[in-house]
This record gives sequence, C-alpha cells and structure tokens, in this order.
Amino acid sequence: MIDWLTSTAFHAFGAPTTWAELLGFGTGLVNVALLVRQHILNWPLGILNVLLLMVVFWSVGLYADATLQIVYVILGFVGWWAWLYGGARRSRLVVRRTSRPEWLGLAVAGVLLTAGLWLFLDRLTESTVPLADAVTTALSLLATYGQTRKLIENWWLWIAADLIYIPLYGYKDLWLTAILYVAFLALCILGLRSWQAARREMITA
Repeated sequence: MIDWLTSTAFHAFGAPTTWAELLGFGTGLVNVALLVRQHILNWPLGILNVLLLMVVFWSVGLYADATLQIVYVILGFVGWWAWLYGGARRSRLVVRRTSRPEWLGLAVAGVLLTAGLWLFLDRLTESTVPLADAVTTALSLLATYGQTRKLIENWWLWIAADLIYIPLYGYKDLWLTAILYVAFLALCILGLRSWQAARREMITA
C-alpha cells in the first residue's frame, strides 16, 4: 500500500505528484469544507487526511510535519469526542471566543514548541527548512487545539500557518499540496466569517 501511495499519479509543474498527495488533496478540501459548516464528520475524514499527508511529508523530508500528523490523529479523536460531549453537561460544544488566559497559554506553548522543534530539527535531522517546519508545526498544533474547543480564533492561527505552508510546499516541489493550501486559506477565511456569524446569532438568540 505504501509503495502505491508513494508512486507517481501524474506530474505537476514538472514535479511528480504521488497518489498520497492526490488523495490528501481531495480529503483535505472536503474536510475543511465540513469544518467550516461545523459538521461532525470533519473529524473522521480529517484523520484519514492526516494519515495520507504523513506519507507525503515523510517522503520529502518534512519530518516535523510528518510526525505532527501522528499528533493530529490523536487530536482528531479528542476533537471528535469533545464536539459531541465536551460542552456543558456533556452536550455538544458551541462556538466561543478565546479567553485571555487561553491566549496566554497558547502564546507560551507556541514559543516553546517553535524553539524546541527548531533546535531538534536543526541539530538532529536532515531537514532543509528547520525554522519554517517548526513554526508551521507549532501554529498547526495551536490551531488544532482551538478547533477541538470550537474557538473562533483557531481560524486566524490556520491562516497564519497557511501563509507559510504555501511557499514552503512550493519550495519542496509539492505543488498540488501548495495549491491545496491556497484553497485551505480561502476556506479558512470563510470559516472565520461563518463561525463569527454563528457566535453572533447565538448571542442575540
């Protein structure tokens, strides 16, 4: 299966595109579209998506991104449960703003994650982009935490990560994935507006 996933499906911009990248493209788009709509099926589809992307990233030496997908699988199950039972009295979660203590915790975690991953990738791996890999990994983890708690500001963190991911994947000749993240960026903007509107409706209801 791994051999087939890492085999070439077609060429894009002169670089080979694997079946794993192609399937990751499709599942990723549907996953984020479901997330924008707060649909619970975004979680199982997201788990499948990150397993595919794990294969893609490892094959091109984005080791932090590849390892990050394992964390995403765990967070996928956590988020799936939290959306169903993590609200008041084990009810469905509702969209809310990030509190000041949560922002402080996220900021501290982001700095520590970035610094630790940067040192690890620079000293102990063959990564050619240790800082970019570390920053995007940290941003993605923080955004996923916000996503599991239905924090509106998770979309801002995803937008920041996507703005780095797009040129990074182009640099690595993952052109289909770079295009996917352009689509992700657009969907994140839609998601931000959609969740903000849902929050306003809940407050005025």
